[in-house]
Parts: sequence; structure tokens; C-alpha cells
Amino acid sequence: MAIDYLRLSLTDRCNLNCIYCTPLEKNRFLAHEEVLTHEETARAARAFVKAGVRKIRLTGGEPLIKKDITRLVGMLKVIQGLEELALTTNGIYISEMADGLRAAGLDRVNISIDTLKKEKFKMITGSDGFDAVWRGIEKSLKAGFKAVKLNVILMKGINDDEIADFARLSVDYPLTVRFIEFFPTNKRSASLTGALIRTEEVKKRIEASFGALSEAAPVESGGPARGYTLAGARGGLGFISGRSDNFCCACNRVRMDCSGKIYPCLFAGATHDLRPLLRGTADDAALSEYVKGLFLVKSKYNKTSTHAGHIEMSSIGG
Repeated sequence: MAIDYLRLSLTDRCNLNCIYCTPLEKNRFLAHEEVLTHEETARAARAFVKAGVRKIRLTGGEPLIKKDITRLVGMLKVIQGLEELALTTNGIYISEMADGLRAAGLDRVNISIDTLKKEKFKMITGSDGFDAVWRGIEKSLKAGFKAVKLNVILMKGINDDEIADFARLSVDYPLTVRFIEFFPTNKRSASLTGALIRTEEVKKRIEASFGALSEAAPVESGGPARGYTLAGARGGLGFISGRSDNFCCACNRVRMDCSGKIYPCLFAGATHDLRPLLRGTADDAALSEYVKGLFLVKSKYNKTSTHAGHIEMSSIGG
């Protein structure tokens, strides 16, 4: 599978404190000088695009707390050869930034929201920000993005009672709701024992409420999500089954964190560091060749790797 997708983390900081994401023991964040500047980030992105990347997704932490992110979006959008620029956000600030981001060139937005109930939102995230996120969803739908998707991490006993409510959003709104299997990544999330609810069970519950799911045609960009629609729906449903399925053979992505460390695979840990090259004497051609070389490393790792390094999802955005 050709590598054509870069997930680019802009910060290791977040304005929420989600029970499955932010580790309780996290008390150190990267210093300002450790984080790539916008210019360094854009230069790295150009090297990835020259090496074959066609889609970039901005993540975090929470990318919308990054200063001047709209300017960075504009810098990335003009990279020759880049076909799509997307962003994943917790939605707290998207309502006030959606128009500017779209004008700067952002194509798509994914908003993470795990409950439609205010009290439960505070329990999951540590924030009273539900209304802000919902406003952000509505604003994003009006801003002219090519697609708006909602990411829902399902946790048995916590939010699986809302499966039908989330599915109904795909009927009522022109958006895609993506149900993601729970995957513990640190001690805090590992304490949520029994939280996994598998995709097949989710599908059964949806069909019990709405009738048969129709499988959608695969998108050209690939990825782990499997798409479906409900009869008469304005939008769609997606399922990401990281625990049930092994989709390593179809993986088309690499990740770079905000300090320049490269993760060819979620089961590899950081294997390369681009920051010394970005701040050294390497020219653009050398950067691109370096990136092409790390693409070759990706094939050494997969879901069954036993030598995987620790990965903090709150810092690289999934």
C-alpha cells in the first residue's frame, strides 16, 4: 500500500481532559523551543508531499489551540501536489474559526464528540463545553467544508445507550457519524475494563432501530473506516474496528508529532526525528529523500509487533 496520508500533530496540549485519552500522570508538555514553527511544519509537509503524500490531516492534542493555525492552513494549502487538507478537533473552538479555516483552504473537518448529553459530556471530558461543540457542528455544516464527520468512541456502560441517537444524526443532517471501537492507550484508559463494544454489536443495535444498513462504496483514499447508509438518510455512518479487524495491509498513513518525531506505525513508536534536519543544513531534496527512506521502515511494523514503543495518543491524535 502506497503511503499517501500524513497525520500531522500541531501540539501535545489539549483543552479537554477525556477519560480515555489524557493520562492522569501527564505533567510535562513540550517546551516552546521543542515544537516546530509553522515554517518548519510547512517545510516538513512539503517533503512528505514530494515523497508521495496527497492528504494531510491536522491533529493534536487539540489543533485549534495552536496560535495562528489559520495562517498555517494557508501555508499548507498552497503546497503543490497536496490534494486534501483536513483537521480533527474536539470542537470547542470550531464555531468561531470555521469560516476562516475554510477560507484559508481547509477541506474537511472531523469533530470528536462521545455523547449528546451535557452531564455525561462533562463526565467524559471534564468540561462544560457541550453547547460550544454542538454550535461548532452546526457552524461547520454551514461553512462549506467538503465533509463534516463526527468521531464517536463507544464505551460500554458509558455511552453505548446513545448509539441510536448518534445514528439518527446521520438521518437528519448531511454528515457522517463514525463509531470507533474503544482502544486503551494508557493506564487511565486501561482502567475502563469491559468498555469495548464491538462493531458487529453496534450494527445490530442500529439495524434494530432503523432497518438494514446499506454498505457504501469504498472511498479512493482508503483508510480503516467502513461506510454505510440508512434508508432516507442525508448523511452516512462509518465504523472503525481497531480491535475487531486487522487492517494493517491497507494502511496508507504515517504520523509526525509537533516536535518532528515520525511514527510510521502506531505499533512502532517514534522511529525517526525530522527536527535536526529541519534546523540543520539539509536542503529540501535531502529532506524528501529522508522521508522516502522512512516510508520503507513502515513495512516492518504491524498490529502484532512486539517491539512497539509506547505511544501517547493524546500527543499524536490517533
